[in-house]
Amino acid sequence: MSELEFDRLLDAVRTAIAPPAREDFMLASLPLFNRPPRAANDNGLVWPLIPFPEGWNAAC
Repeated sequence: MSELEFDRLLDAVRTAIAPPAREDFMLASLPLFNRPPRAANDNGLVWPLIPFPEGWNAAC
């Protein structure tokens, strides 16, 4: 292996193990929400609790 090939190999390894670029600029461009966004179909009313009929069960 020549010295030039060795230097290229070292450069490739340095590039591969280098710390990632700072992500501060990416975080600065993200939108910030003070509250979670509302669903598109949210009419703002509280839904009533409808119990299952006697003998019915539910499982997820």
